[in-house]
Amino acid sequence: MKISFFAAADSEVAAAAATLGPAFTIRSTTLPLDARIAGDYADSEVVSTFVGCELGKAVLVQFPRLRLIAVRATGYDNVDLDYCRAHGIVVSTVPAYGDATVAEHAFALLLALSRHLVACVEATRRGEFGFVPARGFELRDKMLGVVGTGRIGRRAIEMAHGFGMRVIAFDAVPSPELKETPSFRYASLPEVLAAADIVTLHVPATPETTGLIGDREFGLMKPGAVLINTARGQVVDTPALIRALSSGRLGGAGLDVLPREPLLRQEDALFKAKTAEAATVLGDIVADHALTSHPNVLVTPHNAYNTVEAFRRIMDTTLDNIRAFASGTPANRVA
Repeated sequence: MKISFFAAADSEVAAAAATLGPAFTIRSTTLPLDARIAGDYADSEVVSTFVGCELGKAVLVQFPRLRLIAVRATGYDNVDLDYCRAHGIVVSTVPAYGDATVAEHAFALLLALSRHLVACVEATRRGEFGFVPARGFELRDKMLGVVGTGRIGRRAIEMAHGFGMRVIAFDAVPSPELKETPSFRYASLPEVLAAADIVTLHVPATPETTGLIGDREFGLMKPGAVLINTARGQVVDTPALIRALSSGRLGGAGLDVLPREPLLRQEDALFKAKTAEAATVLGDIVADHALTSHPNVLVTPHNAYNTVEAFRRIMDTTLDNIRAFASGTPANRVA
């Protein structure tokens, strides 16, 4: 069985080769999968993809022998599931690998914002040990609003209690177990936004969550509140976020995701956009750049997943998914 790994480190590929054995022919590239390189791997029966890979129809039609897409992530909003179902392509994911990893990154962003950590470090690197930043704030006794109480959201709640925070949360499907947690309660999204000092987002990218936080929602938040987004970029309306920051309604934001990440990584792709959508895409990119340079915003490059432990879990589950498919019993499938 021919397998192609995309956006893969040498160590990942070596682990796959050692684990899967001689029945599998493995090729790899550090490049993310897109329409420009797909043809070079057209005979693949399995493709394993990571962050930044494109799996729309324009890419998938170039794999006539494709039988399995083994996504090395939890999210699969970049995969054309309708095409896969129509062509008998199984799609598997890694449903749980980074609950602690991503929740810890959310708190890393929050702590860095609360104590102006980046500005302080930059000052001392310039030799300015007399630098005094704006006063920060403590997390203790603050209200954390958690939007989405799946695995990552639940771990964020645990961490918040460790900091002595109170927690209010919204989820379309509330957990009966969490309802019994001390210093915690479920509420509607408007109630959560109005009550929280810090809002952290932990929802998947779906049609229902696209633009979930926009002008109306920012208008409900406390003046000076902080937004943390380690979920998906499209959950937040970026122009609305910039307006909330510029007006002072929002005190700061910590972001690990942006709506136009693929184009930010490879901006020449903008010029390949259709004329009708080019203006919208360009506006989105300008908005994303405005966020990366805003003094009250910290942006990391979709790096919340990036720990040794998480990568080990990702690779172990991905290889299990490939073996399960090869044995005729696909696991962790979403299509």
